Amino acid sequence: MQQIEIFEIPSPCKSICQVNNRGYCKGCYRSREERFGWNNFSNNEKKKILSLCQQRYKRYLLKKQKSMPVIGIPKQQDFDF
Repeated sequence: MQQIEIFEIPSPCKSICQVNNRGYCKGCYRSREERFGWNNFSNNEKKKILSLCQQRYKRYLLKKQKSMPVIGIPKQQDFDF
């Protein structure tokens, strides 16, 4: 049995509205088509888009993490007494 959707799925917009070099919004990670067509999509389509946005965000975090230099713990200074 399929559950009935009572409420509309709200837009994931975070009011950042800038695109990255791949064309995805830096705030919500939707493509231009996904942003402009949001109100015309069914709830199932919106859920799929939200899932894609989560995947895009996770890829962004992984890429950012890999690009950060690894900073080791500084070696404790030896003391001669």
